[in-house]
Amino acid sequence: MAQIVALARDEFHRVAKVPRQRLRLIAGLGVEGDAHAGLTMQHRSRWAKQRTVPNLRQVHLIHAELFEELAGKGYAVAPAEMGENVTTRGIDLLGLSTGTHLRLGAEAVIEVTGLRNPCFKLNGIAPGLMDAVLEKGPGKTLIRKAGVMAVVVASGDVEVGDAIEIVHTPEPFVPLAAV
Repeated sequence: MAQIVALARDEFHRVAKVPRQRLRLIAGLGVEGDAHAGLTMQHRSRWAKQRTVPNLRQVHLIHAELFEELAGKGYAVAPAEMGENVTTRGIDLLGLSTGTHLRLGAEAVIEVTGLRNPCFKLNGIAPGLMDAVLEKGPGKTLIRKAGVMAVVVASGDVEVGDAIEIVHTPEPFVPLAAV
C-alpha cells in the first residue's frame, strides 16, 4: 500500500521545509502556509519571468526510496530537506503519467504536472547532491529523480501515515517532463 511517510511546509523560500504531522491542501492554491502556494508561479528562480503563468508546482512529492538510494551513494538526506511537501513510500512517482490524479488521505486529490528540475541549491545540503539526483538515460537523455510536482484539485487535510491512491490515469500515457 502506498502511503505518506512525511509532510512538510515552510512559509519562507528556503530549500528545506519544516516537518509537520498534518497539512491542509487547498484546491487551486497548494499547501496552506507554504511559500509556494498560489495561483501563479511562486518559485523565486522563475518568478521574475513567469509570475503570471499558472502555478504547476503547488505541491512537491519525493519518494522515500530516493533517500535510500542516495544513502547508498554516501548522502544522508532526510524527508523535508530537499524541499518536498509530501514524502511517499510504495508508489513509483517518476513512472506516473502527466495528469495522473492521486488521492492523499480521505479527501485531498492532486494532479501530477511534471518532474521537479533539481537546482544547484541541493549542493548546499551536501556537495554533489544535485548530480546524485540526475542520471544519464538512453540517447543522453537526462533522468530527473528529485520528485514530482502537482496541483491541488480537491481540498483536504492529509496526515503522516495516510494512504495514497491512484484515482485517475489519463490515456494515452504522457511521460513526465520538467516543470
